Amino acid sequence: MADLPLSDVRVLDLTRLLPGGFCSLLLADLGAEVLKVEDTGMGDYIRWAPPYYGGDEQQALGTRSSLYLSLNRGKRSVRLDLKSERGREALLRLVAAHDVVLDGFRPGVLDKLGVGYERMREANPRVVYCAITGYGQDGPYAQRAGHDMNYLGLVGLLGLTGAGDGPPVQPAGQIADLGGGALMAAFGVMAALHERERSGEGQMVDVSMADGALSWLAMVAGRYFCDGEVPRRGEQQLAGGLVCYLPYEAADGWVTCGALEPKFWAAFCEGAGRPDLVEKQFEAPGSEAWAEVAAVFRSRTRAEWKAFNDERDCCIEPVLDLDEALDSDLVRERGMVVEVEQPELGTVRQLGHPVKLSRTPADPTRPAPAFGEHTEAVLREVGYSAEEVAAMLESGAAAGPAATPQGEFRA
Repeated sequence: MADLPLSDVRVLDLTRLLPGGFCSLLLADLGAEVLKVEDTGMGDYIRWAPPYYGGDEQQALGTRSSLYLSLNRGKRSVRLDLKSERGREALLRLVAAHDVVLDGFRPGVLDKLGVGYERMREANPRVVYCAITGYGQDGPYAQRAGHDMNYLGLVGLLGLTGAGDGPPVQPAGQIADLGGGALMAAFGVMAALHERERSGEGQMVDVSMADGALSWLAMVAGRYFCDGEVPRRGEQQLAGGLVCYLPYEAADGWVTCGALEPKFWAAFCEGAGRPDLVEKQFEAPGSEAWAEVAAVFRSRTRAEWKAFNDERDCCIEPVLDLDEALDSDLVRERGMVVEVEQPELGTVRQLGHPVKLSRTPADPTRPAPAFGEHTEAVLREVGYSAEEVAAMLESGAAAGPAATPQGEFRA
């Protein structure tokens, strides 16, 4: 991986599930050496994909969950019991040998175990410690449990999503987990690593998924701060408030009309034989003009609207189902579906890396690790002898590969 941009960065990932896993996935694809530190019980819960996550209770070697595979390619796995003194000592040895630590626990959990940020900084003053939490390291909600929808609701984003006469609509992608958490964490880590080159010191990166999701409302909040008017669901210009910027039902499905600039709207109206609608561009849904535009869209199929847009270039595109999208020329030619050779499973298809670098492109094709696959090798790398490793395995302070979870997800 010497030619990858992050091949000299070592990341210790203590997180589970989505936000931290996606953050370290982005870094691993770009060449970072990512080591998953998992406990000796369940490890990363997403490995086992319980039924309500879309899988079976038991998944052989902890690598058969499609959810796990999609987030953990190109990483290694070590199992440590951080409730044991030997396990904590091993963690601190690992911290000393790594550049970045990703923490997905609630604030204070690692401190109670004696291996929080300050202790890690003693072991490695250059470490960049990134904590990804729902509500941040301080503030009134710091110890509150939450998930993506809770964060979106509390920062106002969910309340603005959907039609004005309907309920808030949950997005299909986890905006707070991914956009507010994982991406902000990756960005914060890279900023801290860059600053470390000047100062020689690491620092804490405090990422709140609620903070990150709120930042997505930069323009909406900016307008509110300016005019004091509280935006309402379905009335924002770019979220359901304009006839020129809406999804519309076609003869066989749905299409998106993104003709926000007057030149695009004029091209649509004139091409559809309705130049009289040009001056109606900024009217609201529910108006007479909206009903007429909706009727125009129902008169053609998605394929016909695609051909129309190919000719007119007016920002009209079909709304695709996932299978259609993944098989589209756009996704295929951009390398957004890749094939990974996963041991014991063969070829597995996954999404590719979204950032395209011209000289040192990402490598999203390396397999995901089995549960505890690298425990013994990793411990030897940080100075433990073969006898010491054997003693740790026997005592339960560490554990090697396991084919099934050593506990219950619901516990």
